[in-house]
Amino acid sequence: MNKKFVTALVADADGNVFDLEGYAAVGWRGGIMSVLEEKDMIKTPFGSEVMFLPDRKPVLYNVLDNRIETLDENPFAPGEPIYPVAVFNSPGFVNTYTSAYEEKKDAGFLPLFPYGAVGWAGDFYVSAAFQVDDEPRQDLRLMPIEKVQKGVTNLKKKFPKNRLFKHITNCALVYGCPAAKNFFLARYEAPLPTSTTCNARCLGCISLQSGAEIRSCQNRITFVPTAQEISEIALHHIAKVKKAVVSFGQGCEGDPLFAAKVIIPAVKFIKKETDLGTVNMNTNASLPDVIEKLSEAGLDSIRVSMNSAREKCYDAYFRPVSYTFDDVKKSIDIFGGNGGFISLNYLNCPGVTDSEKEAEALMSFLSNHPVNFIQWRNLNFDPQRYYKMMKNIDDGGLPIGMDKVVAMVRAKFPHVGHGYFNPPKERFKAIAEHGEKIKM
Repeated sequence: MNKKFVTALVADADGNVFDLEGYAAVGWRGGIMSVLEEKDMIKTPFGSEVMFLPDRKPVLYNVLDNRIETLDENPFAPGEPIYPVAVFNSPGFVNTYTSAYEEKKDAGFLPLFPYGAVGWAGDFYVSAAFQVDDEPRQDLRLMPIEKVQKGVTNLKKKFPKNRLFKHITNCALVYGCPAAKNFFLARYEAPLPTSTTCNARCLGCISLQSGAEIRSCQNRITFVPTAQEISEIALHHIAKVKKAVVSFGQGCEGDPLFAAKVIIPAVKFIKKETDLGTVNMNTNASLPDVIEKLSEAGLDSIRVSMNSAREKCYDAYFRPVSYTFDDVKKSIDIFGGNGGFISLNYLNCPGVTDSEKEAEALMSFLSNHPVNFIQWRNLNFDPQRYYKMMKNIDDGGLPIGMDKVVAMVRAKFPHVGHGYFNPPKERFKAIAEHGEKIKM
């Protein structure tokens, strides 16, 4: 049977991307290079970004010579340097391979993106990925900036002194935050950033980086909103949106557990005013006592971030300052024991997340803790350096494939749901009864 290879993409020194005739794209996971075929790929989703990787050489498959090669110049234009190309796929898609490349001497860390493998087939870009969530919550086609600006203008008079409103406005108009845009468009999930503090030092933190090698993507919030400011934003969104979600714990803040003094009264007030809407918290779940108080206040759901179910790998990425992985597990047990809905924000990277040892650890974790839903999210971090770090700490063995890991979870835990976004409480019962069988 003839294999249908995917044509390789490379970029010139100006970042212009082009296909390279006679060469096929190669994917990378766990130190293993694989020639990509059309069967491995999907059409690159709308809203994805194709980018070139500086200080690196592309690894490609020479079709004629039947071998994988590392190139540092265009074979059709000797002396012209070329660079590898990767894709940042839209939300809801899980990478199965990352871009294949070789670092040049003195190369620095890549910026905070996941660097999925990409190629060219027929007349369009194709990505090595599969879809886990088809909800258009962050579809850019449904977020025209003109409507966002109109939403800002319409609400200014309603929240003239609300500092959180001003912060979210900046998030929407300056940083282009999809959650902030959705607030002004009165759809889906609205952000409630609150915390200036965190007790983890995540390698891929997008709001605070202490070193010069990796730059944060946005500035962290500089104040803690009052319970009244929080409640005003949340209640407005819940009143305007069917099946609304409002979430503490955004990319522009620390961990919201450190703002519990204002969040707990805000949650109580919201729940007193309405029985509509889902109040969610995205958190590292590091403070079990605070999690219990939030549960008692009426918090509906938590999304707990994890890069690994193995403690050594978790610690290496999150670099906890004043908590342990056992605290995270205890928080999950407490919140689930009180009837709360729990999602894992499972930060995945091919070669690490789909390693034999990590897959076993995830199965054990799900067997012992009350997880309702897994949000499969591509880890925004230099993939090869991340793999090397994790391998040195706790070698996970050979990769089995991200699709197989998801299939294993679905087979063993049929009542665990799968997706990308925080679900509203109207879906909790269906997820518990049918797991992945519900429409995502």
